[in-house]
Amino acid sequence: MVLVFLADGFEEAEALVPVDVLKRCGLDVRTVSIMETNVVTGTHGIKVIADEVYKDLSPSSPDAVILPGGLPGADHLQSSPYVKEHIVAANKEGRLIGAICAAPKVLGAYGLLEGKKAVCYPGFEDKLKGAHVSDHGVMVCDNIITSRAAGKCFDFAFEIAKALGKEKEAESVKESILYLNL
Repeated sequence: MVLVFLADGFEEAEALVPVDVLKRCGLDVRTVSIMETNVVTGTHGIKVIADEVYKDLSPSSPDAVILPGGLPGADHLQSSPYVKEHIVAANKEGRLIGAICAAPKVLGAYGLLEGKKAVCYPGFEDKLKGAHVSDHGVMVCDNIITSRAAGKCFDFAFEIAKALGKEKEAESVKESILYLNL
C-alpha cells in the first residue's frame, strides 16, 4: 500500500498525478488527510475527499509514503506529529519515501537527508539539512525519491512506480497516456 498524505494547501498536481499513475500501475494507493476532516483544500482551492483521515487510519506499514508540496501544505505536514511518526518509521525500516517541491524540507527537518542526494523547489535548498542538493528534476537516493516541482510530477510518479517494482506497468502507462519523455 502507498499512503499519500494531504494537508490544506497541498499542490494538487503533485498529489493527484502520482495517485493516478500509481493506481494505473496496479498499486493500492490511499490518500490520508492529516486535517480533522476528509475534505482537504489544495493550494489552488480544489477540494479533494481523502480516502482516510489520519486519526481513523488503522496502524500499518505501507510500502511507500508520499508527501506532496505546496504551501502551506508542506508546512502542515512538517508540523504534524502523525506525519513525523510515519516518515521516521518508514525510513528506519527502509521503506520508500517520496517528497516533491516544498515537501523535501519535511525530510530535511526530520534529519532524513543527511548525506543523501536530494532536490526541491528552488529557494528551499537550505531546508534540506545535510543533503547533497542537485538541480535534477527527480532524484532517487536509496529509499528516498525527491522531485523539484509540479512540472516533474509524472517523472516523480514513474520513479516511485519503478522503485515499487512496477517498471513494466509504468512503461505501459506511459504508452497509454501518450507520455513523451523529451
